[in-house]
Amino acid sequence: MRNIGVKVSYDGTNFNGFQSQPYGRTVQDEIEKAIKHLSGENIVIIGSGRTDAGVHAMGQVFNFHTASTIPTERWAIALNTRLPKDIVILDAWDVPEAFHSRRSAKRKTYRYTIDMAKFPDVFARAYRFHHPTKLNVEAMSEGVKHLIGTHDFTSYTSIHSTKPHHIRTVYEAYFVQEGQALHLYITGNGFLYNMVRVIMGTLLWVGQGKLKPEDMKRILEGKLRSLAGPTAMPHALTLMDVEYSEDEAPAAEVAENGADDDDE
Repeated sequence: MRNIGVKVSYDGTNFNGFQSQPYGRTVQDEIEKAIKHLSGENIVIIGSGRTDAGVHAMGQVFNFHTASTIPTERWAIALNTRLPKDIVILDAWDVPEAFHSRRSAKRKTYRYTIDMAKFPDVFARAYRFHHPTKLNVEAMSEGVKHLIGTHDFTSYTSIHSTKPHHIRTVYEAYFVQEGQALHLYITGNGFLYNMVRVIMGTLLWVGQGKLKPEDMKRILEGKLRSLAGPTAMPHALTLMDVEYSEDEAPAAEVAENGADDDDE
């Protein structure tokens, strides 16, 4: 049996999330059907995390064990011919037997994008949250800095979170403006259910002047979901990258520190 790691991108618009669900179309189900068609095996893939319904990915990772003799370098091309157009396999590589795409992950990076134009960009509307009124980007940039470090993020996760604890580490978080598009990039060792979206919803309140930048810290320390802002819409969120140690990654990119479960 071989253990194969795979990097996949997908447009989450018409998916009910990554992970298999009793009802609705999922990325995992489509990939497993393609593997079945290709190798004849009934395989359950292991995802690096569970993106929610409507959330996109440019660098989601999964792994699976296979007895197939198909060369590793052929899996990406072969699967892409059997997958719908809103899923594209980007890479496939051999990983150690013990590799687990979720447990072995070191760092994960998400991007949330706001369209600040008066009118929405019709070609980007599926990937940006349109906010036509003025935002204080400087205040938002100052506010998000309070979340960097290791904290209990209870205030910034869904009340439906099932995790035994809400302690996570945010390595970096910053805004990048490209024309009328404002991107929040946030990297951590793992993210709780709705964590990035609740952070973004609260930062929008900072940008609107409803909260001060330092309120982000007060909310964090309060450890109550009711203190934070609304959960931002899912369609503007994209999982950008999942990083692993050098011997497990498709490229020689060494990352430090361990990752926890990702439920965004």
